[in-house]
Amino acid sequence: MRHAQFIARTVLVQNNNVEEACRLLNRILGKEEIFDQFRRTRYYEKPYQVRRRVNFEKCKAIYNEDMNRKIQLVLRKNREDPFPGCS
Repeated sequence: MRHAQFIARTVLVQNNNVEEACRLLNRILGKEEIFDQFRRTRYYEKPYQVRRRVNFEKCKAIYNEDMNRKIQLVLRKNREDPFPGCS
């Protein structure tokens, strides 16, 4: 039986395999960035640090979006030849 991935962060323990369930829970919480949020709120973050982090996250998101768009362009099968006659 395959475990349904995201059911309200509930993890089933199968065959008394608690370690595997903990790994799955850690993976789920990591993908949802719960650990990052916990680490950020563990200590006080000064306002300039918040601004720097938020600006970095925005720039990173813009970069990733642009890079994914370029990768999808390159991976397209039906794009026209950029250098016709040079094969």
